[in-house]
Amino acid sequence: MAVIYPFMQGLREAAFPAPGKTVTLKSFIPDSGTEFISLTRPLDSHLEHVDFSALLHCLHFEKIIQIFASAVLERKIIFLAEGLSTLSQCIHAAAALLYPFSWAHTYIPVVPESLLATVCCPTPFMVGVQMRFQQEVMESPMEEVLLVNLCEGTFLLSVGDEKDILPPKLQDDILDSLGQGINELKTSEQINEHVSGPFVQFFVKTVGHYASYIKREASGKGHFQERSFCKAVTSKTKRRFVKKFVKTQLFSLFIQEAEKSRNPPAGYFQKKILEYEEQKKQKKSREKTVK
Repeated sequence: MAVIYPFMQGLREAAFPAPGKTVTLKSFIPDSGTEFISLTRPLDSHLEHVDFSALLHCLHFEKIIQIFASAVLERKIIFLAEGLSTLSQCIHAAAALLYPFSWAHTYIPVVPESLLATVCCPTPFMVGVQMRFQQEVMESPMEEVLLVNLCEGTFLLSVGDEKDILPPKLQDDILDSLGQGINELKTSEQINEHVSGPFVQFFVKTVGHYASYIKREASGKGHFQERSFCKAVTSKTKRRFVKKFVKTQLFSLFIQEAEKSRNPPAGYFQKKILEYEEQKKQKKSREKTVK
């Protein structure tokens, strides 16, 4: 405690670092004297504390994509399972698929019995409920809910259009990427990267051009040009999706942060955007050469 207490006190008193920045704490270590400990906050929390294994074990890829599509449009999603760990791991993984966006509504990995009325909320939510409360949930007055049975890998309730939310070509791309080499993956890190990658790529292809449509005043304050941004999407099916997505809280909060920052955050998403743009340039260059 003589070592831990001063360290924790120093941590409490230090300013919380911005993404990518470091905080340095002075700490006294017995037999070593005073030492400085540096802690760096990651640029973005891409796959921290996420485990996709449970989600893959419970659901087929098609179902995972439909859950993702529902979450992207900020709908109401309820997960049912027997075990607490299955519930919490699956709901956490489903929310992580939204990276670089963050779920901004009611989010309860395991709903206690006293809060079961949450499933009647008119606003978006993502919640986990133990299977023993299935009957109560089914009898609750709910509208436009996706009710996922993790034990059976099925949907007990759905809106009905879950397969049609994402542009068909991009939906097929996600499905193909998920299926390729899935059986060769050994570690949880490899599985996480394999599962999350296609969904990150989906956002790169649909909204990765966002930074070009933030116009800045001399003061540096940014203004997002929503109309021009949507018009820039050439594919009709993609544009139809993007027009809906820009109206969500997910996208609004992301853009508000982008408007405040003069430079795009140098995180994983930005890295993938730059890679995608480079690939497009190389493809164009090759096509010109062939002509």
